[in-house]
Amino acid sequence: MADLPLIEADPEIAQCIADEEQRQHDKLRLIPSENYASSAVQEACGSVLNNKYSEGYAGKRYYEGQQNIDTVEKLAIERHKSLFGVDHANVQPYSGSPANLAVYFAFCNPGDTIMGMGLPSGGHLTHGWKVSISGKYFNAIQYGVSPGDHLIDFDEVASLAREHRPKLLFCGATAYPRVVDFAKFAEIAQEVGAILVADIAHISGLVAGGAHPSPVGHAEVISSTTHKTFRGPRGGMIMCDDKHRKAIDRAVFPGLQGGPHNGTTAGIAIAAKLASTDEFKAYAKAIVDNSHVLAETLVSRGFDLVTGGSDNHLILIDLTGKDVPGKVAAQALDRAGMVANYNSVPFDTRKPFDPSGVRLGTPAITSRGMGSDEMKRLGNWMADVVDDVENEAVISRIAGEVKELCDQFPAPGVPVR
Repeated sequence: MADLPLIEADPEIAQCIADEEQRQHDKLRLIPSENYASSAVQEACGSVLNNKYSEGYAGKRYYEGQQNIDTVEKLAIERHKSLFGVDHANVQPYSGSPANLAVYFAFCNPGDTIMGMGLPSGGHLTHGWKVSISGKYFNAIQYGVSPGDHLIDFDEVASLAREHRPKLLFCGATAYPRVVDFAKFAEIAQEVGAILVADIAHISGLVAGGAHPSPVGHAEVISSTTHKTFRGPRGGMIMCDDKHRKAIDRAVFPGLQGGPHNGTTAGIAIAAKLASTDEFKAYAKAIVDNSHVLAETLVSRGFDLVTGGSDNHLILIDLTGKDVPGKVAAQALDRAGMVANYNSVPFDTRKPFDPSGVRLGTPAITSRGMGSDEMKRLGNWMADVVDDVENEAVISRIAGEVKELCDQFPAPGVPVR
């Protein structure tokens, strides 16, 4: 078989990649679940490690030839244990959703009661929402936020937990712009005999960098993706107390998966090493600082933010008062070079595919080195677009200004053409 470079083997795919590189350079990435993996992470993920099957765990594989793979996985595990201060880490889950499914498989039988944050309040599909396997295979109880301030309603959490006695209690969210009080969740879980699971997929980089309180010492099990604020590859991980080590490992393999993706494991190990540096701690703090400035700028321009602001990397805008649907706003922002996503807001009266909100975050633009001055420009650009959402001349002008800004702040791991 001829070993051709990509441009010769498949020019169409090569062009798609080149176009995506250009798009990622030219536009501001504001989706809070996205970031830029470093060149080192990308190099590992695209390496010959992907040629190897490695069912099992280090020292206990089902295929021979694992000498190098075992070293890679051990490095990833030990780095996560040191970085987060946990007893055990499993770095084999293919992503965050499989990681959460493994947690269910480790501790629950079909029909058992689980409890998590409802999707309309900012929770994730895998926390028991009705269209997810987690909502179909288990008796899923959903808690939410208070109507007034949109903060987690801990009175409701406690009341529902006492009434339903869940086996697992999930905390963590995908669209919640405030600090998660893991200690309060732990008190409730302990009272009702539930295992507390902290899903820190969005904030794992903030936790690692000391910019958000850690769930360690409060949650017996912690699940996460390895990209987002963590800046690794698209993957997943589960960390836990030592007493749950066997249950978690058996749930991941052979419970749910075959061989891990070894290139991804190497990328996860690299990300953990980079996250242990002082530079990463400064980065995590800058994410939150930028989020504060961007939120303040948006409020000054008349935007209504869910909870009134942000304590983390994420901002959720309620556009009801602007009389602009979230989908319309997100599409206009994209044309202007600012890529966010439309999103439901708490107690939304619109449908999920045509909601009232826009969700955005600062991890990726902070990775490009942008700071408070750029956040102010960004907030004003967003306001100019949404306030005149059908004015293509304004949108085109801003797209050009965004491109000029992006040229000044190259994206990590993205070739500049």
